[in-house]
Amino acid sequence: MSTIIVKGTVTTNPFLDNISRAQFVNCVATSAAQTVEVRSEDSTVLGEFYLHLAGDSITIEKAPGDVITLAAGKVSAVGSPRS
Repeated sequence: MSTIIVKGTVTTNPFLDNISRAQFVNCVATSAAQTVEVRSEDSTVLGEFYLHLAGDSITIEKAPGDVITLAAGKVSAVGSPRS
C-alpha cells in the first residue's frame, strides 16, 4: 500500500478532464478492460495505459493542463509525499 494525499473529489467516467489541474491523479477501473488516455492541452495524445480488471488502479503524474479520458472508471486528484 502506498501513501497518497487526497486533494479533491472523485470524478466518474472523465472525458477530456484535467481533474482540477491536478499533477497526480489516481485512476481506478470500475469494469474490466479499460484504456486510459492522456492528452495535452492542444489535444495531442501523450499516451495510453491499460487497466485489466475492475478494481485495478494506478496513480499517474501529468502536467496540470493535460486531460484524462476513462470510459468506465473513477479518478481523483491526489498528492504524492514528494509533492
